[in-house]
Amino acid sequence: MTTRPSPSSPTRPADETARLAAVRRYRILDTPPDGAFDRIAALAARIFDAPMATVAIVDSDRVWFKATHGLDGIAGTGRDPGLCASAILHGEPYVVTDAVDDARALAHCLVRGDPGVRFYAAAPITTADGQRLGTVDVLDTRPRTATDDQLDALQDLAALVMDELELRLSAIRTVAAERERRAEAERLARALQRTLLPPALPAVPGLRTAAAYHTASAHEVGGDFYDLFPLDDGRWAFFLGDVCGKGADAAALTSLTRYTLRAAAIYDPDPCAALANLDTVLKGEYQGNSPRYCTAVFGVLRPLPDGSFAITLAGGGHPSALALRADGTVQAISTAGGQLIGMLPHPQFVQTTTRLSPGDSLLMYTDGLTEARHPDGSMLGEEGLTAHLAATAARSAEDLLASVEVLLQHLGEGVSDDTALLALSVPARPQNRTQEYR
Repeated sequence: MTTRPSPSSPTRPADETARLAAVRRYRILDTPPDGAFDRIAALAARIFDAPMATVAIVDSDRVWFKATHGLDGIAGTGRDPGLCASAILHGEPYVVTDAVDDARALAHCLVRGDPGVRFYAAAPITTADGQRLGTVDVLDTRPRTATDDQLDALQDLAALVMDELELRLSAIRTVAAERERRAEAERLARALQRTLLPPALPAVPGLRTAAAYHTASAHEVGGDFYDLFPLDDGRWAFFLGDVCGKGADAAALTSLTRYTLRAAAIYDPDPCAALANLDTVLKGEYQGNSPRYCTAVFGVLRPLPDGSFAITLAGGGHPSALALRADGTVQAISTAGGQLIGMLPHPQFVQTTTRLSPGDSLLMYTDGLTEARHPDGSMLGEEGLTAHLAATAARSAEDLLASVEVLLQHLGEGVSDDTALLALSVPARPQNRTQEYR
């Protein structure tokens, strides 16, 4: 059986543009070797008792071999007519019994050069919409014929290649859809996260402020929060905390917590009263459901005539704030004993006071920072954070946060939870000019 174009036959399919689009659609060109296609080539050679076989894809100007058997070192050929390039012009098996008798095949590089092909048989790899991507071929260095059973088997192998390409394409599309879904989830998470945090901190006269939020996962909305806002009497309120959970439930709880604390501060700016108010709201909102709780530190800033700030700070189950003094020491502003907000029947909140003098700064953080782990598995802890801050001796709020961000980068994958940071600092007084020139 020999199928061969007549001298007047075209050298390319009638709708080459659509065929090439189909080749591109399956994204097979120049992909690494694949065992499934290698086995098909080997099986084709065995069925024909032939020394060589290929799974070939016909590109715009080349024939690329996805798989070869017995053609070591040959990855493809030019798109010369006579073999693969001619075979895709037909919807049925294409056979050259002796290339010496076929003018087109005789000019092909695999015929006139190594390995000196004389016999060639191919079945087209055809898509469901009739586009022929390439062929499954067998080649021999001696002239011969092919039986109908062999050609039927070759067509079955070409159909198996097409099935494999469809499976690959389906997998590629599934992965692409999953990536798009994840990307969209990340976009939504980032957008929702932004609504739970102030877009920018307000300017406080005589005070430097800085805040940052580091997410452990781009796919989920975290539950850490912070805020800074003015009160009616010239004081300023601030808070930072962490709600339980992740995702939409945590986002709803974060939103409720943030706006409750703002409202509570306006009603009664006493820090312990604000936390108690939040505790009442959370218990009322989630009554009868799974308990929803948070930790938080709430503070009030009062400017003093000498440029310092008096701070009243209350904590509910939250890590201690750290004060970096002008002399380089690091002091924990402890609210130890403060209990979780929204969890216990009668929680206790602990209040303390401190003073930020010129050259001092204050850092508040969520436990995603201190619970982060070093590469050796050890936890950073408050002691590790204190040592880091003492070594860097940062003074301004911006420098303080930059120092912590360097630490977070160093910890890398050891940071497994979201981290919110809020820093306050009082600028140091300029030195007396007389002292400068002594």
